[in-house]
Amino acid sequence: MDRTTQSLLKEDRVHGDNMFPLAAYWIELPAGTHVLDTHWHEEAEFFMLLEGEILFQVDTEYFPLKAGEAVFIESGDIHAAYVLNEDTPCKFCALVFLPDLLASAQYDAIQQNTILPLQEKRQSFPRHLTPAVQWQQELLRHLERMMDAYAAQSPGFEAFIKGTLLIMLSQIAPEDRFVNRSQLDDADTTKINRLKKIILYIQDNYQEPIRTRDLSELIPMSEGQFCRFFKEMTRKTPVDYINSYRIRQAADLLQQSDRKISDIAFEVGFDNVSYFIKVFRRAMKCSPSEFRKGAR
Repeated sequence: MDRTTQSLLKEDRVHGDNMFPLAAYWIELPAGTHVLDTHWHEEAEFFMLLEGEILFQVDTEYFPLKAGEAVFIESGDIHAAYVLNEDTPCKFCALVFLPDLLASAQYDAIQQNTILPLQEKRQSFPRHLTPAVQWQQELLRHLERMMDAYAAQSPGFEAFIKGTLLIMLSQIAPEDRFVNRSQLDDADTTKINRLKKIILYIQDNYQEPIRTRDLSELIPMSEGQFCRFFKEMTRKTPVDYINSYRIRQAADLLQQSDRKISDIAFEVGFDNVSYFIKVFRRAMKCSPSEFRKGAR
C-alpha cells in the first residue's frame, strides 16, 4: 500500500472527473504512522475507519473514532486524524465527492427539499456515525456497499452509488436526525479562516525557506501567539507541519522519478540532506531509498 497516504486528499487533487466527481481511496498504515495532516478540500467526504483507533479533528472539534465508525466532512471543513494507539495499524476508506453530483437536472422537489439543503449545509449528515445508533448503522452499511461498488466498478456502479447517496439523504430527513451547519460560531470561523490562510501559504511556498515570523505576520499575531494558535489547531508546531508537508511532496517525487535523493531534498525545501533523511525516516518509518524501493 502506498505510504504517501496523506497526499491522497490534498487540496489540488481531482477526485473522479467531470462526468462522475467521486472517488474512493483505501489506505493502510503501519502501526504508529501519522494518519492525516490538517487540510481541506472543496468536496464533501465520508471517512470510514476499518481498523485501528484514531482521534479525528473537524474544524475545532475533536472526537475518538473506532473501527466500524465513520465521519462526514462538509465541503471546506478543515480536518485531520491522529493515532490514538501506537501499537495497532490503521486502515480506512475515504469516499470523496462533490455534492453537485446529486443535483437534479431540473428544479424539482428533490432539489428543493433534499439537495439544496445539503449544499447549503442546512440539512446535513451527523458528523460522527456509529453503529451504536440503530438508524446510523444502516447509513454505515450503505457506505460499505458504495465502497464495494466503487472497488468492483461493474457496469452501472455510478448509478448505484448516486442512488445510495440519495437514499442516505432520505434517511436523515426526520428532524431529529439531520444537522444544520449553515451557521458557525464567529470565533471558530475566524480561527478556521486564519488557519486556512497559513496552510495555503505553506503549500504555495514550501520549496522556499519559511520562517515562523513570516507566517505569524499573515494573520497577524505575535510569533508566540501564532505558535500557540497553530499547535492548538493542528497538534503540531509550524516547523513540524512544514516538514511533514515537504516529506509528502518528497515521497511523491521518489515514486515518480529516479532523481537523486539530494536533489529531491533540495527541491522540496530542505537545505540539509542529512536532516531531510532524519525527518523522512521519522515520518515514514524508513529511509528515502528504502521507501523508493518498497513503493516500486
